[in-house]
Amino acid sequence: MCEHENPMSNQASSHFNDGVLVVYTDGACSGNPGSGGWAWAVAPGGDPRGSGGETWTTNQRMELVAAIEAIRTMGPVARASTRQLLIVSDSNYVVNCFRDRWWVRWQANGWRNAKKEPVANADLWRDLLALYQAYPEAERPEFRWVKGHSGDTMNDLVDQLAVAASQT
Repeated sequence: MCEHENPMSNQASSHFNDGVLVVYTDGACSGNPGSGGWAWAVAPGGDPRGSGGETWTTNQRMELVAAIEAIRTMGPVARASTRQLLIVSDSNYVVNCFRDRWWVRWQANGWRNAKKEPVANADLWRDLLALYQAYPEAERPEFRWVKGHSGDTMNDLVDQLAVAASQT
């Protein structure tokens, strides 16, 4: 299941701040594994937004799907407006992969991690990296971490949307 509001609406243009389109993402899971949901929403007001869910998944997978869907949907909007896309997530798993460039080592090592084990969720990481690497290096989406459940209005919103999506 996947629901998106129209990202190309006139309202979307009001969400660019200093040349940056800020999109918050989150994943949720009831049980791990269990029923899961993902969501993204554009700051500062939460619109446009998208969400969806799966019946049997993990929290990490939902965090990845949230980032994938955010870039897939809002990346073209940012590019059309020559803006930088910034993904804000409370997932260290997602943010650290890009901050620390884990993905470079994974690709070089045949999708094996530092312990020489297969990278978890490699199918989704490949999808996310394909979207990421489709941008010229200087225009690639950036990732920033936000502490979850800390009163950040947008992080709270995407958390609520992801939890709701996990229950449908």
